[in-house]
Amino acid sequence: VTKKAIETMEAMGVSVEEVTLETYSHGLPAYYILALSEASSNLSRYDGIRYGDDRSLFSSEVKRRILMGTYALSSGYYDAYYKKAQQVRTLVTEEMEACLKEYDFLVSPVAPTGAYKLGEKTKDPLEMYKGDLMTVNVNLSGLPAVSVPFVTGGDGLPENLQVIGRRWDELRLLEFGSIIDGSHQNGGAES
Repeated sequence: VTKKAIETMEAMGVSVEEVTLETYSHGLPAYYILALSEASSNLSRYDGIRYGDDRSLFSSEVKRRILMGTYALSSGYYDAYYKKAQQVRTLVTEEMEACLKEYDFLVSPVAPTGAYKLGEKTKDPLEMYKGDLMTVNVNLSGLPAVSVPFVTGGDGLPENLQVIGRRWDELRLLEFGSIIDGSHQNGGAES
């Protein structure tokens, strides 16, 4: 996807440069610690006592996330996990914003692999979590991003690009995303 995206954008007259974000690999674990902790905190009210609802309707995945979040927030682990994840979020945000001062947009694949069939990864939560690798830093940073259909893989499933823009610059982001989407639709890009 990345090579095809570079070729397509250069053909459109877009200047493309490769950049490395040093904090990128730290985003996935930080994101899951923060997201699971916040889910645990927000869902703790459904304890069967105060609201009358219990957790029996939660799927095993929701229960797993609540448990892991509760652990990260528990006494003795808060500083080791949650606080450090907040610090990583700050570093990720600062690095992405600094990069966007030099470049108009950051573009990457949405996922490290092509799309997988519905239900294909449900038996292996770790594989599902790894699928978020390319998008979690955007979520941590709070920057606007859009997923744009770009190529169709050999299995007929889409492989999308993620375009990340500057804070409060959503209009330009959507315009650029629309241009890329138009190039895909008009050019019929296939991997």
